[in-house]
Amino acid sequence: MKKYIAEGIGTMTLVVLGCGTAMLVGCDAANGGGYVLTALAFGLSIVAMAYSIGNISGCHINPAVTLGVYLSGRMKDTSELVGYMVSQCVGALVGAGLLAAIFGMGGVEDKTGGLGTNGLAGVGGNVVAGLLVEILLTCIFLLCILGVTSPKAKHGSFGGLVIGLTLTGVHILGIGLTGTSVNPARSLGPAIVAAMTGNAAPMASLWVFIVGPFVGAALAAYIYKALED
Repeated sequence: MKKYIAEGIGTMTLVVLGCGTAMLVGCDAANGGGYVLTALAFGLSIVAMAYSIGNISGCHINPAVTLGVYLSGRMKDTSELVGYMVSQCVGALVGAGLLAAIFGMGGVEDKTGGLGTNGLAGVGGNVVAGLLVEILLTCIFLLCILGVTSPKAKHGSFGGLVIGLTLTGVHILGIGLTGTSVNPARSLGPAIVAAMTGNAAPMASLWVFIVGPFVGAALAAYIYKALED
């Protein structure tokens, strides 16, 4: 149970810091600084949580990461797979709810217009392009995670930093295209809370940000196993 609680807390933190930063600084093509700040917020969230809860749950805080770890054979129990994913989604919902409350009560403008939700505006609304972006970026991110956490890796205590910097990198590219999900829970939580507060638009393309990361994670797991064996 402690592992599931840790995953919930970690995912909540990722949503609050990452999506919250996006809401404050905005993420549009004319605001490159907002891209970098948001990317750093997501990446540094991973770094912070890796060194906070990594020794408890492994700090997946992302259902796609959990799937990749499971398919790579490093997680044997299917019930644990489900428990991790449920905890992560609950954490994301709590994080998005906290953001909605803070911004609502404080009268702070949400410059993303939807709690930092993902969308396809950057790819002209093209679903195929959006899926390709999410599959590719998630695959890159998972390859890094599987490599850094491999028993053969020799990164010492720097693994969390490497993973956080990689997430920062994929966000720098992906924010202008899809808002960068690479994490179904991160997309699900804000989209549901946004719909509950009157903005149902993000729900229309939500499936892209669930399917894309899962496909990318599965690809990464099989690619890494083929390379490592």
